[in-house]
Amino acid sequence: MTLIKSISGIRGTIGGNPGEGLTPPDIVKFTSAWATWVKTRSIKNKYKVIIGRDARPSGSMVNKLICGTLVGMGMDIIDVGPSSTPTVEMAVRFEKADGGIIITASHNPAEWNALKLLNNKGEFLSPEDGEELLAIAEAEKFDFAGISGLGSYNRGSGFTLKHIDAILSLPLVDVNAIRNRNFKIVTDCVNSVGGLVLPELLRLLGVKEVVELYCEPDGLFPHNPEPLPENLQELSETVVSEKADLGFAVDPDVDRLAIINEDGTMFGEEYTLVAVADYVLSKNPGNTVSNLSSTRALRDITESHGGIHFSSAVGEVNVTSEMKRTGAVIGGEGNGGVIYPALHYGRDALVGAALFLTHLAKQGIKCSELRTRYPDYYLSKNKVVLSPGIDLDAVLSKVKKHYSGNQLNEIDGLRIDLPGGWVHLRKSNTEPIIRIYSEATEREKAESLSSKVIELIRKGQRS
Repeated sequence: MTLIKSISGIRGTIGGNPGEGLTPPDIVKFTSAWATWVKTRSIKNKYKVIIGRDARPSGSMVNKLICGTLVGMGMDIIDVGPSSTPTVEMAVRFEKADGGIIITASHNPAEWNALKLLNNKGEFLSPEDGEELLAIAEAEKFDFAGISGLGSYNRGSGFTLKHIDAILSLPLVDVNAIRNRNFKIVTDCVNSVGGLVLPELLRLLGVKEVVELYCEPDGLFPHNPEPLPENLQELSETVVSEKADLGFAVDPDVDRLAIINEDGTMFGEEYTLVAVADYVLSKNPGNTVSNLSSTRALRDITESHGGIHFSSAVGEVNVTSEMKRTGAVIGGEGNGGVIYPALHYGRDALVGAALFLTHLAKQGIKCSELRTRYPDYYLSKNKVVLSPGIDLDAVLSKVKKHYSGNQLNEIDGLRIDLPGGWVHLRKSNTEPIIRIYSEATEREKAESLSSKVIELIRKGQRS
């Protein structure tokens, strides 16, 4: 069993012993800590919070525990039910709520679940706020309400449509251009909440035909839910057999977008953000931000439009903080996560899809042809499972020493810039692994860069 406590939220496998998995006592404890943290932000008689979840089987159980705890903490709840992560984020803003909790383990398999914690802006907590919340949880100093101070439970509805309407009203989303292209699109929503919103969004955008693949939100993932090429073979085959213009795949909570070309090839998850940024910058020049593990192609596109590209530590909150600091007009992460501040500061596959389709429609070319317009970098994404009790700092120190003659960046793990490419290694906030990303202009070179670092890490774990 696994329980990971970080500023990214509380994530773990369902069941097991308290403190070792995501068990009912753990859910109650961290929900109480979040509610206590919310109350430290402002003193008022009533607090209003938004709760939503993806479709995984444990979601209903976790939801009941969270809602009961929050009522006991004196908070008024609006439960929006099965909803995408960006929809819950938007709902916090729509309702001017004091915060929100999204029950989702994002791309993790079905045995996982998590509490993604939001502030009153509908954004993830800052590192400082996250540390404060974890300290509150550790101390377990919770002040539950008496009978006269209990909160209330209310169901909320209509937020998915409000989210769609907000996207449709964006000046850079052109429904007429999309409608005139008569697109046929296949969607793979991995049987989660994407099935409730992505096909509907596409129809309202003017897509002529939507072929739905795994859009029943029953939480029974038909394949590994992370939208990576090896998990999207059926979508690729369906795009070709249906003679569709493209395919869209989202993860279980709909904050990541992967695109399939009309010939069944991958557009490339790194290039979702690159293509959307190219369109946004062509209409609204400015700066961009992505994390240290994202492709250099975004930097190239940004500079071609006269802007400046900035890098941040990995993690949505780190990207959004840097976007605010630099006034970036578009940003995100190379996992298909588009952040468009004209809508909200959160990864949102739905606005990504709307902006991408507008761009493709206006270009008047095939999806595969659009991909050829962008620089070719090859990104190799790998991971090493950490041995129990491993001294990660010692392992990273050995890697750092080996590459001491190169440019090193330690703002987030270790980024090594080498002749012809780069390698970035960091401990995951959501899994007991080290992620190793590398990029070069040739696939073999990128994979070779990762392989050398992986071998160093494995040697470090054995020693």
